[in-house]
Parts: sequence; structure tokens; C-alpha cells
Amino acid sequence: MEVEFFAGKNHKIQRKQSKQTRHIGKTEKSVKSTGKRAAGTAARGQFRYFCTHSRPRARQQLSLDEYNVANYKRYWQQTWRVGLQVVVALFLTSVAWVLVYRWVSPPATWLMLERRAHAPVGKGYYGIREENRQISYDFKGLDEVSPHVPLALIAAEDQLFLKHHGFDFNALQNAVKTNMQEGKKLVGGSTISQQVAKNVFLWHGRSYLRKAAEAYFTMLIELLWDKRRIMEMYLSVAEMGDCTFGVEAASQRYFHKSASRVTQAEAALLAGVLPNPLRFRASNPGPAARAKQRRVMRNMRRLGGTTYVRELIAE
Repeated sequence: MEVEFFAGKNHKIQRKQSKQTRHIGKTEKSVKSTGKRAAGTAARGQFRYFCTHSRPRARQQLSLDEYNVANYKRYWQQTWRVGLQVVVALFLTSVAWVLVYRWVSPPATWLMLERRAHAPVGKGYYGIREENRQISYDFKGLDEVSPHVPLALIAAEDQLFLKHHGFDFNALQNAVKTNMQEGKKLVGGSTISQQVAKNVFLWHGRSYLRKAAEAYFTMLIELLWDKRRIMEMYLSVAEMGDCTFGVEAASQRYFHKSASRVTQAEAALLAGVLPNPLRFRASNPGPAARAKQRRVMRNMRRLGGTTYVRELIAE
């Protein structure tokens, strides 16, 4: 019995020692593997450092032609980028400008400023002595003027105003044909929308650039305004005499009354002198101005009278 007891005890001691030996072996293997990984990492770091610092990368050598081509491409890329930014800025500015004038009356136009800057001190265009001549301009809404006024303007300037979308290509074609036959400009093909675009937003003069800008602003106002606002703007900023802009200022100057009391004949006279208000005078109309007045009155009757603009006024 005593021999068996000691044999069992020795067996337990041997198993315990075997477990400790296996644990020590695993620990040594773990330490060795960790050391190998650390050594490998250090070696790779030294290799990277050697590759990066000991042997710098050789710069690519470009020929003169390749260098010029690269500079050329870079220049046009920068130019294109700057040009695109300028175009976007001009587009956003123009849209904001047109939107503001949809509800706000313009304080002045470029033509008003030009007329004021070049107004001579002393005798005016008609020989009237005016020491401190001022621009006469008073913006009025469509419901503040006589219905004869918008009808007369449509009859004289743009009889398809309520139907077209800014351009009357038939009228433009006829105007070009007539002017080519006569060898000089006798008639114009601009619509009321085009005249508003150039009177409100553009400088005075004639050039292809101005024509392109006029077409652009015409499309904008036709898109962002209604016909009522276009007519209000036209009858308020159109030049109707020497330093006189708008039907209200013209009515006060020539007829000594408000635009709301203008008669059919007076409205036709104002519309008749519009193509050249510095030549044809509504205050003292000559035979040419009277002939234009009669033609405008015939067109007004042919359009159906003030009922033709009733829808425009009611908008």
C-alpha cells in the first residue's frame, strides 16, 4: 500500500513538471517570434529610409517642346477657368438685376445719365434757355395712366406685343429689306421688349456687342417679367423729349396734366414722336408729327380700341 501511494504521488509531480515545461516552451517561442517581427520591422524601416534618403528619385527630364506644351496647356486651363468664372458671375448678376427691377422702379437709366452729362448750359435742344436743366422722370404704374397710352404705344411700335415672346422676326425681316432698298435706316424692327432691354439695362450707341446684349436681356425680361411689367417700364423710361422720360413727365410738360387724363389724340401724338423725340416735338408738332399721329390713331381703331389692352391692364 505504501509503495502504491508514493508511485501515485510521483506521477502527479511528473505531470505538473510536464505542464510547466510546455508553458515555458510556448513563452520562449512567443518571445522569439516577437523578436523576429521587431527585427523585420526595423529592417524594413531601414530599407525604406535607405531608399528614400540614400537614393533620391531622379527628376523626369522634359524636352523643350514638352515643356512648352505643358505650359501652353496650363495657361489655357487657367484662362478657361477664369473665363468660366467671369461668365457665371455676369449671368448671376444680370439675373439678379432683372429680378430686382421686376418689383423696384429704376432710379435712372444710362441714357438719362448721358443726357444729363451732355446737357449744355444755356440754350437747350429747342433754343429754350435753361440754366440748370434737370432730367424729368416720374415712374408710373399701368393703372395710373390712361388706357389710351399703352394702346397707342402698341399701335405705333409693336402691334404683336401681346403675342410674341420678345422678338418679331417678320417685322425685323421687313425692316432689313426696306432699309437695304433705300440704302439707309428708315424703319426699325425692334419690339417693345427689345426697347425696354436697351433703354433700362444698356448704354447708348450701336455695336454688335450691344445688339447681342440687347437680345440677351430681352430673353431675360420675357422670361422673368410679365407683359404688364414690360409695358409699365416702357411707358415710364422711354425718351419723349429733351431730358424728358416717361409718359407722365411728357404729359406734364406738353399737356400740363397727369398721364391718367391723356386723351386718345394726345396719346397718339406721344407715341408718334417716339422714334425720334428730339426731332419730332409733341409740344409744337409739325406736318410729319401730325401724319404719324393720324397713322397711330388708325392703328388704334383697327386693334379694337382700349378693349385690346383690357387684359394687359387687368393682369
